[in-house]
Amino acid sequence: MIEVLVTGAAGNMGREVVKAITAAEGMRVAAAVDPGAEGRMIDDGALGEIQCVADLASAILDSRPQVMVDFTHPSAVESNLRTALAAGVDCVVGTTGLPVAQLRALAGDAPEGTCLFVAPNFAIGAVLMMRFAVEAARYMPHVEIIELHHDRKADAPSGTALRTAGLIAEARLSVPLAPGRETELAQGARGALVEDVTIHSVRLPGMVAHQEVLFGGQGQTLSIRHDSIDRTSFMPGVVLAVGEVGKLSGLVIGLEALMGE
Repeated sequence: MIEVLVTGAAGNMGREVVKAITAAEGMRVAAAVDPGAEGRMIDDGALGEIQCVADLASAILDSRPQVMVDFTHPSAVESNLRTALAAGVDCVVGTTGLPVAQLRALAGDAPEGTCLFVAPNFAIGAVLMMRFAVEAARYMPHVEIIELHHDRKADAPSGTALRTAGLIAEARLSVPLAPGRETELAQGARGALVEDVTIHSVRLPGMVAHQEVLFGGQGQTLSIRHDSIDRTSFMPGVVLAVGEVGKLSGLVIGLEALMGE
């Protein structure tokens, strides 16, 4: 039985994680942590409830989890990781916003054999979208990314868009010009340039998580799009990571590391 501690347990993603872990074979929610919801009862999806506590360090001492799942906020995740990793707890992280160098340093300070697993997107379809985009970028280097999220998302561009841009930059054989910036009538109209890939971020109520990778070529376009229309789309990936993280060590980035070729 894998004992799992969920941070941000009272949030939209945290509540879904609690239900998904409870429903998964061989896993159990050992503790639910959310400083802003101390004492609140969280539905576990199996006709039961688990009470939120505020202090992460105390929860780790009391529940002895093997894995911490973090879907919190960029302002909180670093502290959470320092606390959990120092205790030798493997971490599965969906909170984006920390630079890779910072993640690498956190993983490096952890006891030997401890894993910090970070994925910008836990939806299986999103990982496939990135994989297909990498293949397309080898033959169609002209590309822009449009990512759309709900208006409460804390970072822009999204972690998924940044990850996609990085993978495209590694894959394509040339970097074509991205014209139009020199004639922008409004600053930022052409989007942000990340590793020579243009990214446009949309934030609107009613959305969950969406991304389109748009390629252009002579007389043709190619669009690769993924839409998460419900937060449950991320849960199979979270459960997969919780089940596998104990076999890994150090910093591991991306759900694709668990999906094979």
